[in-house]
Amino acid sequence: MALTRDQIAMRVASEFKDGDYVNLGIGIPTLAANYVPDDIEVMLQSENGLLGMGPYPTEEQIDADMINAGKETVTAIKGSSIFSSAESFAMIRGGHVDFTVLGAFEVDVHGNIASWMIPNKLVKGMGGAMDLVAGAKNIIVTMTHADKHGNSKLLSECTLPLTGVNCITRIITDLAVLTVADGAFHLTERAPGVSVEEIAEKTAGKLVIPEHVPEMVI
Repeated sequence: MALTRDQIAMRVASEFKDGDYVNLGIGIPTLAANYVPDDIEVMLQSENGLLGMGPYPTEEQIDADMINAGKETVTAIKGSSIFSSAESFAMIRGGHVDFTVLGAFEVDVHGNIASWMIPNKLVKGMGGAMDLVAGAKNIIVTMTHADKHGNSKLLSECTLPLTGVNCITRIITDLAVLTVADGAFHLTERAPGVSVEEIAEKTAGKLVIPEHVPEMVI
């Protein structure tokens, strides 16, 4: 069956490597802060000016002034730093973020991402996503494989305004893990209990399926 939001975040966190500087986007990506493996240390960065973000607070730990880019209350780990958003974006634009995890409305077989605007809906702006897709060394997109109407979010070509072009190489959805290369999505893992046939049915863009597709380890 499809993964929950927390299970997707757990799979995302398993991609982190010891010593990484990681930015987490709004939505499912922020949940990954709760699942950083115990045997590694990563520094989670928020573009509003926090380096060393910890997991979500318990009720006793809540500090209304300690928030992430999505205005959610968070904690800070030992050794964290707080600074201006200008300095935070200097880190991003300078290429000092090893890893960023972003949500998306659409991704296509060319590695394009649309994540900030749906026409005729209220839009507050692109936020830091444009800087992150240009400045981060490694980008993972995490999202549901299809929208609430069952329409695929993995397309031959994005239909919504783009956030970045030719920048996405890895996607983790509620159904699968895929890489983007050579004008196609390449299926590398499937969620436990999810069939290759279901993934293929819900992938609108070209999908390359190997002979054996292992299940994710959650």
